[in-house]
Amino acid sequence: MSNHLWGVVLAGGGGVRLKALARRICGDDRPKQYVPVLGDRTLLRQTLDRVALGIAPGRTAVVTLRSHARYFAGQWAGPEPPHVLVQPADRGTAAGILFPVHWVARRDPAATIAIFPSDHFVSEPATFMAHVGQVAAWVDEHPDRLVLLGAHATGPEVEYGWIEPGRPLTCTDDRRIWEIRRFWEKPSEEKARLCLEAGCLWNTFILVGKAATFLRAGREAVADVDERLARAEAFVGTDEEPWALHQAYALMPKANFSRAILEPGPPYLAVAAIPRVVWSDLGTPRRVFEVLGRVPNLPAWALAADQAVS
Repeated sequence: MSNHLWGVVLAGGGGVRLKALARRICGDDRPKQYVPVLGDRTLLRQTLDRVALGIAPGRTAVVTLRSHARYFAGQWAGPEPPHVLVQPADRGTAAGILFPVHWVARRDPAATIAIFPSDHFVSEPATFMAHVGQVAAWVDEHPDRLVLLGAHATGPEVEYGWIEPGRPLTCTDDRRIWEIRRFWEKPSEEKARLCLEAGCLWNTFILVGKAATFLRAGREAVADVDERLARAEAFVGTDEEPWALHQAYALMPKANFSRAILEPGPPYLAVAAIPRVVWSDLGTPRRVFEVLGRVPNLPAWALAADQAVS
């Protein structure tokens, strides 16, 4: 892939809905991305291994929270670990995305950035990452576009966000990209069935865009967040860097990237359909057990639970 393609892995979430499962597996209340839910690797490690199939670890940044520091050990493999960007506090997903975007843009102003949550299951990682590379190549040709990846829906899921595609922007064997007509965030079951019948896509919250386009979106939609991060960037590499970042997070408002930037439907947004691989956001115990039903070998914790029930 292009030497200007960077990956950002979001690992700052609290994983509240999987707290009980994390406690069963690890014996504590750690966030789900640091839990080996589906095998012997944590969800974060699985995400990093998947991203590494298309983006070098040296061009990958993991953004997390200072409060997660005790869970970092053992997450990185190989001679070239990813960069770890530590937020001093949780100020929402807008800061969680714009902080690493500023960091990447400072190092590579021409960067194309792919944003990955750290709690997904993808059945065919190589196929998936090849598609990310194809979308990134399209973004390089259309630098003003910010592209969301949408998964083909398999049922009327009411806990996912849905994307209604609009006018096609490209339609080839390896890339199908549309404008976005509308978002449907966690619809009723009736509306979810209508979305399914209409060919709407599930919103994976995986994004691909030029660093400059992400920054423009931040300036337009969450100016207070973006301005604080931009001011802190001036202190990078100095003794005042930790203080500047702490001050930026202490003074910025909390903002959600989806609600502030995506859902208003800015004209530069687009959606690309990922290949028909099995994709799941492991946000609830129900989805975890649905995915476990597809894997050939149950992890030890699930096998023990299954044997206890039987």
